[in-house]
Amino acid sequence: MGEKQKKDFGIELPLVEEFYSIQGEGYHTGKSAYFIRLGGCDVGCSWCDSRFAWDPELHPLVKTEILVERVVSSGADSVVVTGGEPLMWNLDLLCERLKRNNICTFIETSGAYPVSGKWDWICLSPKKKMPPKGKICRMADELKIIIEEKSDLDWAEKYRKLVRKKCHLYLQPEWSRFETIIPEIVTYVRNNTEWRISLQIHKYMHIP
Repeated sequence: MGEKQKKDFGIELPLVEEFYSIQGEGYHTGKSAYFIRLGGCDVGCSWCDSRFAWDPELHPLVKTEILVERVVSSGADSVVVTGGEPLMWNLDLLCERLKRNNICTFIETSGAYPVSGKWDWICLSPKKKMPPKGKICRMADELKIIIEEKSDLDWAEKYRKLVRKKCHLYLQPEWSRFETIIPEIVTYVRNNTEWRISLQIHKYMHIP
């Protein structure tokens, strides 16, 4: 099987990094999880804190079976697949193998690419440059909007109307703009009580 086919079927994936840590954002904040960060992203957010993951060619292709073996040996009971934009790759095999080992599957995605894989939890974080496609808004368990400026709150409301009623709603200050934007977010959540605030607590704890 050629390299392109291996990518297309998810037999190999471009691995940026992997580590066992604590979830630092959103609904599952404070829970342990094994993180798999995949290379590749063409969304191009100006404030992105993982630009090192954008070019997939810079990162080695690793066999999915090996990734799963590492997860199992870590003792983790859940995996967060992130990026980059992880849905640039076929994640059916990764999820199938993880679930075979009773590992819960979580993903964080912009939704800019079609969904592959079977997920116990989908965190949708839509971006303006490449909005979500397909049915992912109705699949999302969690909607997390990064707030860089006040106008982003309108973007948040647009997607609140597209997700399911049971979807958990989070506003997260863009890290470099925290001091400036957090007062706006606090005021907004006080007046719009369906929203919660997500903070990147892993950065306060100085962990990955």
